[in-house]
Amino acid sequence: MESYNTAELRALDAKHHVHPFTDHHDMHRRGARIITGADNVYIYDSDGKKYLDGMAGLWCVNIGYGRTELAEVAKIQMEQLPYYNSFFQSAHVPAIELAEILAEVTPPQFKRVFFGCSGSDGNDTVVRLVRYYWQLNEQPRRSVIISRKNAYHGSTMAGASLGGMQAMHAIGGMPIPDIEHIEQPYYYREGGDMTPEEFGVHAAQSLEQKIIELGADRVAAFIGEPIQGAGGVIVPPESYWPEIQRICKKYDILMVADEVICGFGRTGEWFGSDAYHIEADVMTMAKGLSSGYQPIGAVMISDRVAEIVDQEGKEFTHGYTYSGHPVACAVALRNVQILRDERIIENARDNVMNYLHRKFLSLADHPLVGEARAKGFLGALELVKDKGTKERFDEDGAAGVACRDACADNGLIMRAVGDAMIMCPPLIISRLQVDEMVEKIGSSLDQAYSSLKGR
Repeated sequence: MESYNTAELRALDAKHHVHPFTDHHDMHRRGARIITGADNVYIYDSDGKKYLDGMAGLWCVNIGYGRTELAEVAKIQMEQLPYYNSFFQSAHVPAIELAEILAEVTPPQFKRVFFGCSGSDGNDTVVRLVRYYWQLNEQPRRSVIISRKNAYHGSTMAGASLGGMQAMHAIGGMPIPDIEHIEQPYYYREGGDMTPEEFGVHAAQSLEQKIIELGADRVAAFIGEPIQGAGGVIVPPESYWPEIQRICKKYDILMVADEVICGFGRTGEWFGSDAYHIEADVMTMAKGLSSGYQPIGAVMISDRVAEIVDQEGKEFTHGYTYSGHPVACAVALRNVQILRDERIIENARDNVMNYLHRKFLSLADHPLVGEARAKGFLGALELVKDKGTKERFDEDGAAGVACRDACADNGLIMRAVGDAMIMCPPLIISRLQVDEMVEKIGSSLDQAYSSLKGR
C-alpha cells in the first residue's frame, strides 16, 4: 500500500472520488477529512487528530470500533465461502443462521427475512413486497404507500420517493407514482398551541384524512421511522404511534416500520417498534445489523404477509446479486450475538442512557439552543436566533453549519440537519465519554454563537 500525505490524498480524492450528499466544490475547497483509523468511540484522521464520533459513523456503529472478532469472522468466511448467491434454490449457512437469530430478537410476528445490502434497497423491496401482497389478495388497486414529509427512507428511486425531502425529489423525477406524504409529528416546529399529546393525535390523524381522500381500497401501506433520524431526530409525542396503529387497523393498511436507524438498540430497546409498541407487518433493517462492519440490510416479513407471498406456484420476482452475501451475513450474525450475549443494549440503557439524557438536555440552557430532545441514544439540539419566537438565523442552516464545523475543530463529530445538531453515539459510550462529548458540544455552541452574533 502506497504512503500518501494528507495533501496528496485530498488531491486524489478531488480528482477521482464522487461523494454522496456532498457539495464537492465546497468540500475540496476546504479539504476532505481523511479518516485512517478508529477504536472504541473514536476515529482518527490522516494528520493524527482524534475525534469522538458522536454519530456512530452514519447512525450505525452500535458496538463501537475495533471489534476484532468481526474481522476474524469475515476472514474465516472469505476463506471458506467468499460468495455465493441465494437464487436458484441455493442457500448457505451464514444466511440461514442470521435469519434464525433475527427471528429470535425481532417482535414475535416476524419469522421470515429477505436480505439485501442496505436500508435503501430494503425499502425498494418494501414497495414491491406490499404491492405484491395486495395483488395476491386480489386487491391490485391497493398500490399507494403513504409516508411523511421530511422522512428519510433511502436514496434509491423508490427509497427517495418514499422519503419526504423536497431537495431529494428535485433530482431524478421523484416521487415515483402512488407515493403520498402526510404531516410529520414535529412538535417543536409544528405543534402550535396544542399539548404534545394533542399534537401527536392531530399529526397521526392526517393519515386517516389521506386514506379517505385517496380511498381505502387504493392504499397498500403506511411507512414510518419510529423516530425520524435524518429528518432531524423528530421524536414523536407518546400519543402518536397508538393513533397511527389504530388507523392502520381500521382501514386494514399494512404497517411498515423503517428500523434502519432505530433498530438494534438505538432507542434503548432492541427496536423502535418495541419502544413505541408498534405492531408492524413489515420491518426494514440495516446499519446496526452489522454495526456498519459490512454492508447488509434486511426486511423482516410478518406471518400475515409471508402466508400470502408463500403461495404455491407464485414467484416473487425480486432480488439482488448480494442478497444474503455470506461474508456480510457471517459478520452481522456475530454482531447480533455480541449485542445479545454481552447485553450491550440493556447495559447501555440501564447504566448510561439516563445520564446521557440529563447531560445532553442541560444544553437547552445555552442561548443558542431553543430545544434539546433525546430518546434512547438519539438526540437533537434546535439552534435558534430567538428562544421565545423560535426564529431561525437569517440563512437557513447557518447555525447548524457553524456549530458542526466548531465541533470538528474541537475533536467531535456531530451532524447538522438544517439548524438542528444531531448526536447518535455508539451504544458502548461510557459516562466519562458522555462528559467529554457534552463538554465539546458546549464549547462548540459557544464558538458558533459568537460567530453568528458577529455576522
